[in-house]
Amino acid sequence: MTERILNMRKWLPLVAICAGTFMLLVDVTIVTVALPDMSVSLDASLSDLQWVLSLYALVLAALVMTAGSLADRIGRRSVYLGGLVLFAIGSLLCGVSGNVGLLIASRGIQGLAAAAMFATTLALITSSYEGRDRGIAFGAWAAVNGAASAAGPVIGGVLTSNLSWRWIFFVNLPVCVLAIVLTLMAVNESRNPSPQRIDLPGMVSFTVAIAALVYALIRGSWSSGLTLGMFALAAVGLIVFVVVEGRRENPMLDLSLFRNPSFPTVLLAAAALPAAAWAYWAYLTLWLQSVLGLSAIQAGLVFLPASLTTFTVSMVLGRVMHKFAPGRLIGTGMLFIAAGVFAQTTLGPGSGRAVVLPGLFLVGLGAGLVLGPLSAAAMAAVPGPRAGMASGAVNTFRQTGYAFGVAVLGAVFHSKLEDTAGHNLVGQLSNGEAGTLIARGNDVADLVRQAYADALDEILLVATGLSLVAAIAVFVFVRPPRPVAEPKAAPEPSLAADA
Repeated sequence: MTERILNMRKWLPLVAICAGTFMLLVDVTIVTVALPDMSVSLDASLSDLQWVLSLYALVLAALVMTAGSLADRIGRRSVYLGGLVLFAIGSLLCGVSGNVGLLIASRGIQGLAAAAMFATTLALITSSYEGRDRGIAFGAWAAVNGAASAAGPVIGGVLTSNLSWRWIFFVNLPVCVLAIVLTLMAVNESRNPSPQRIDLPGMVSFTVAIAALVYALIRGSWSSGLTLGMFALAAVGLIVFVVVEGRRENPMLDLSLFRNPSFPTVLLAAAALPAAAWAYWAYLTLWLQSVLGLSAIQAGLVFLPASLTTFTVSMVLGRVMHKFAPGRLIGTGMLFIAAGVFAQTTLGPGSGRAVVLPGLFLVGLGAGLVLGPLSAAAMAAVPGPRAGMASGAVNTFRQTGYAFGVAVLGAVFHSKLEDTAGHNLVGQLSNGEAGTLIARGNDVADLVRQAYADALDEILLVATGLSLVAAIAVFVFVRPPRPVAEPKAAPEPSLAADA
């Protein structure tokens, strides 16, 4: 009995870390199926709703790497706890918002808190577990990642249909309390044993570059002066960051890691995963609710195959991941995602929800294969004291990839809608008013269904291409580590070896 209790206590840090991880990742996609209800309740335009969906990812992507660098110095447990408290405050403000402006601002607060939490999760797991336990912990964390990213629409649909859209934010409060209590009880502080001066120039230049890039991608209007100016600012910020980091003895991001093609390729896969596997869900949900007339919960349940498959595959893989080369698993997973997304391009004007289910199952399978090895491969490239940097880099590229996917696929979706339906109808179709147009009669209804089918097929082809490019790059450039000869001194154990 005593041994069982001790064994349960051993996993309390993992429960605390995974609770926060699940919550912050669910909030990336949980609002998807609630957008129509938000629009009615807050009299919000399509542009407003896009910012509700995207600002969270923008702030998270822009600040997660900075948060990881700060956590290495001041303590990862402290930063994680601060993020939990701030996330609860942001969630409460989102839930009580009386206008769309406050809701958007509160989503930004949530994104700031999520950056602090997400930047520290892998490093806290690394400091809490060793050997086989660390491999199990990474597998569980990856399973939570996959389940959370895929389960957002399901949970959002259940809460929106049975309570209201506000409860997709209120539900975070008890989870925050639980995670805070468990973190205080079971998680030990972890920091860089030899802290260096904070890389303020690197933090500022990188944050400006990522924030400007993500803002430009989300805003669209590619020919406008503001969008072009944001792209230019992103380029300048990136150049400054590279110059600054190349001259510092202890940079926030060690640029020498990019000399090994495996590291940037892993980051490419980290960006391609959400861009190809999940970014199109916002537009697929629009079709499910606006064209097919499904409720929020019915639309959310369409994504259940992906959620369950990702969770199951990640959990199983966590126990055997050490037997396979990470690159092979990542590349194979990206191929499954490409196959799953491409399978959904059979969608036509008369299709129902069943047409996307096999493809979503394959997407979930691929995501489950990618998530765990992706994290382990990235952490293996960085020594333990810089674990926060590796965690921040992976998560920055994941969230930037999601924002990139939402923006690019949105531009393609709108363009194809206009090509098929014409300039006069594209505004109403983009605002989710397809149901109103379908009610007018057969001719208009057929045109609307055809426009949505064409637009979805187009963005699914783009997402397929993104996944294929990432898969090919991983197979070519990510190599398994070479075994060390017996007479030579053993190198410092890496996180991947432990996992």
